[in-house]
This record gives sequence, C-alpha cells and structure tokens, in this order.
Amino acid sequence: MWILPLLGYLGLGLAFLFLTLAIASGLYYLSELVEEHTVVAKKTLTRLIYAVSALLLLLAAVDRFPLALCAASIASHAVYSQNLRRFPVVKLTDPVFVLSCVLVLGNHYLWFRHFSASPAPASASDRFGYGHHADLPTFTEIASFFGLCVWLVPFALFVSLSAGENVLPSMGSEYATGPGSSYISAGAEPRAVGASGRKRSATQSGMAKAAVNGVTGWVSETGELMGFWRGERTRPL
Repeated sequence: MWILPLLGYLGLGLAFLFLTLAIASGLYYLSELVEEHTVVAKKTLTRLIYAVSALLLLLAAVDRFPLALCAASIASHAVYSQNLRRFPVVKLTDPVFVLSCVLVLGNHYLWFRHFSASPAPASASDRFGYGHHADLPTFTEIASFFGLCVWLVPFALFVSLSAGENVLPSMGSEYATGPGSSYISAGAEPRAVGASGRKRSATQSGMAKAAVNGVTGWVSETGELMGFWRGERTRPL
C-alpha cells in the first residue's frame, strides 16, 4: 500500500494544524475573559490552587503517592498563590514570579522521573502505592495528573498575565509601572479610552497573546519566503 500511508501522514498534519489553531483561539478567548473579569479570575485561581492542593493530599493519603513529592507540589502551589497578591498586576522581575517559573520546571522533572521509574519488586513497591504491575497507572491517568496537578495552575497564571494591561496607573503604583512590569510604564504613550473599551497597541499585548502572535507571524513570514503565498505590500505614498 502506498496511498493509504500517505493519507495517514496528511491526516496527522492536518490534525496537528487544527489543534494548533484551536489552542491559539482558546488562548485569545481566555485572555479576553480574564481582562474583563479580573475579580472573578482571581477568585477562580485561588479556589483552583486550593482544589489542586486537596487533590494532592488525597493522592498521598488514599493512593499512597510519595509524600515528599506531594508536599513539594503543595508548597509550590503556595508559592504560585503569592503571585495573586497584586493581581492582575504582575512584575516579571519579582523574585516570587521567577521562583514560580523554576518550581514549574522542577515539579515537572520530579514527577516525570517518578512515573518513568521502573516498577519495584512486589515486596518494596508498596511505598509507591503500586502493589502489583496491574496497579501501574496508565498513560491517560499520568497525562491527567500532569494536566491537573502540575500544569493547570501555572498555565492559568500565564494566561492571566495579560489582564494587567487594563490597570490604569495611579499614585504609588511603581510596582505596576516600574521596569520589568508586564505592561506599559508611566510616561509612555497613553491609551485612548472609548465607549468600547481601551485601545491597545501591538506592543502592549499580554504574554499569551504575544506568544500566539509570534508563532502566527513566523508562519506567515516562512510561508511568504517559501512562496506559498504573497505578502501584503504597502503602496508608496
């Protein structure tokens, strides 16, 4: 067979393309929701941190997950919650924010090493909570654990960083407008406020939107260079 494998590769490519577009659209939609409902977003993030911490406690007590790893993950979520002190204002040079980024990578590495470790003999495997090989977690269970207990809160905080663009500067707001803040500083070009809301320039987009715009721009430029389509040329004035 020659045609069917080619159709399979074509289908995989199209599925990856549609999945990428769906993720990009979801990021834009979530960013808009957070920008318009910052109070609700802060409450949701706080409750989400509590819920994930409770899940980790249940996994340690019922499924006998490693107590040290669960305690480290709960402590990491406690650090994540410190980013909500001045929400939606986020200063990218804040030590708490930098520490949160390091803890995300550390949690991912530790839990990945735990699940990828070879199963211990039956006599010693009880400390991992898997007494028999039949009790080993499946790929779906591991992926769900990583998505909910490791990545969900950091990803939600990452998407919420764009909400700080709609906070107007005020007296004593050096934390929001100083160097390293997530949006434009004092003395820069002011935003025009109209009936439909604040108008933002391309350089003031949040991190989530900036990432999507960067990927979209790279794809557009690459396709133009390879001759897949023609770029829009501006006429001389």
